[in-house]
Amino acid sequence: MVPKARQMNPEEVEIIRGLIRKAGARATPARIAAMLELRAARAPLTHADLADRLVPLGFDKATVFRNLADLTEIGLVARTELGDHVWRFEVTDPEHPDKSSHPHFVCTQCGAVQCLEAIEFTNVSKRKAGAIGKITEILLKGECSSCVEA
Repeated sequence: MVPKARQMNPEEVEIIRGLIRKAGARATPARIAAMLELRAARAPLTHADLADRLVPLGFDKATVFRNLADLTEIGLVARTELGDHVWRFEVTDPEHPDKSSHPHFVCTQCGAVQCLEAIEFTNVSKRKAGAIGKITEILLKGECSSCVEA
């Protein structure tokens, strides 16, 4: 079953329109629709996920992909690859781009992706990480609770 696209809340549309324009781009219907979906998502979405929601609204898959690339380029969307060679997209906070990065969990059984919030390193881990360099991404893999219970 294909997920339905979100209803457009006029206030949220204006917020998104402002974000896109502030980033120096045109606030096209396709960009606004993509941002609405990404802002509502609980986890990063693939191009296919987003296309499934936006193609029924009249946007073709190429338009969806091109707009994801544009939104990534202007810093409103982050593109992540979680070890399965599939790009996933999620919104960033343009006011705090350094805080937009966060760890992800990927279930090795069903492939479900979940965003993880703040994970604290121990002092030893912080020292070791600092000696390595700048860590830009953390990916945890395992079995989600649904797969463990099955």
